[in-house]
Amino acid sequence: MKNTYFDLIEQSYYFPQEGFDLRDNSLTFHGVSLKHLIEKHGTPFRFIYLPKIGDQIKKARNLFNRVIKNNAYKGEYNFCYCTKCNHFYHVVNEAIKHNVNLETSSSFDIDLILSLYQKGKITTDIKIIHNGYKTEEYLRKIVDLQKAGFHNSVIILDSINEYHRLARIKTKHVVKIGVRMSINEEAQSAYYTSRLGIPQKDILEFYRTYIHDNPKVEFKMFHFFVDSGIKDTPYYWGEFRRALSLYIDLKKESASLDSLNMGGGFPIRNSLGFEYNYEYMINEIVGTIKSACADSNIPEPHLFTEYGKYTVGEAGAIIFEVLDKKQQNDNETWYIIDNSLMNTIPDAWSIQEKFILLPVNKWNHEYGRVNIGGISCDHSDYYNSDDLNQEVLLPQFDKEKDKEPLYLGFFHTGAYQDSVSGYGGIKHCLIPAPKHVIIDRDDKGNIIDTVYREEQSVAEMFKILGYNE
Repeated sequence: MKNTYFDLIEQSYYFPQEGFDLRDNSLTFHGVSLKHLIEKHGTPFRFIYLPKIGDQIKKARNLFNRVIKNNAYKGEYNFCYCTKCNHFYHVVNEAIKHNVNLETSSSFDIDLILSLYQKGKITTDIKIIHNGYKTEEYLRKIVDLQKAGFHNSVIILDSINEYHRLARIKTKHVVKIGVRMSINEEAQSAYYTSRLGIPQKDILEFYRTYIHDNPKVEFKMFHFFVDSGIKDTPYYWGEFRRALSLYIDLKKESASLDSLNMGGGFPIRNSLGFEYNYEYMINEIVGTIKSACADSNIPEPHLFTEYGKYTVGEAGAIIFEVLDKKQQNDNETWYIIDNSLMNTIPDAWSIQEKFILLPVNKWNHEYGRVNIGGISCDHSDYYNSDDLNQEVLLPQFDKEKDKEPLYLGFFHTGAYQDSVSGYGGIKHCLIPAPKHVIIDRDDKGNIIDTVYREEQSVAEMFKILGYNE
């Protein structure tokens, strides 16, 4: 009796499950045949499945609104998409189809906002949260945006110095602002307090000195963000309650303050065994805020979240062919793929991020423990740890006898990977960026796949490097 890869997955997880199923012994992703895409586009290629973006937005919004209704919470929920997670037009455009608000993090994000406005994709009523360190150019662009009629644009001050630089910019308009509280980091962090935001002990005095009686600014929002994510842990709830307590203190002195921004942090599935009770966490968050506000006799704030990775992460994937199988010793088998892992999923080697790794085909083959290596000459270009027993288990194959190559997919790679690796630029060892495919569905539900960009060419690389000058 064979121990097939299918047996392994079926015995280890609930399978099939959302997003993943088999058709003719080959993997599908949200009903899309990966085998068909491989036959059509070759490998390697990365793709984004646009309908998943809307699904994630609707899921979060529906959960928050249901919890708000069940708790008789009087504030409104506002979903913001963080453009930094994936700046591509087709991604941002898909998100704004679902009436999201936006969050920016740099000067060039303002140009992105204006481009969307000029294309008629957004109106001046959209709510925009401006985070990140504010350079002089960034601040001026935000003020100009507010002058242009974007009356729901809010600058989140990351430091007291930002306020002073903002105050030197001349404008006749009242500028909407918020403040970000710096959190205490987890015990294992390399530092104690986040560099982002204003220390908790300084915020009240800062508000009283510079904001309370200042007619040129309108204080609208209090912002905090726990970088390790929204988790049901003593650390998260400790930081959450610390931030909520400061919000209440500020609200007692500010009539205009009406919004609490919890940042991002909703997790995405990084394994087939992923479990997270989204509704429970939302209910705990909303219930805690409502109770604290009632105890202090203040109105319940409008709630803002800035979900970026949650919005787009599960929509992306990248598909490789295994080029070679190398047996380096008695215990270590290497599968060499047709690109670089460092270049295509940089979070895997830089911060040891895990992604869902599954074979596209050969699910009826016996499985074994393997390491996956990229084709660069860097020793760090590998992937050898997965959620399942902390090792990578994949179908075995014989390259000489098997008629069809083994194909592998890394899934839920839709956030950050393109921007971190430098999309369109020079990659390590001059390994080209793979083909980029967009997958959507028409009004009848039919799958449409289009090539957004072909694999990077030698000419494109030489132009960047100056060889074609």
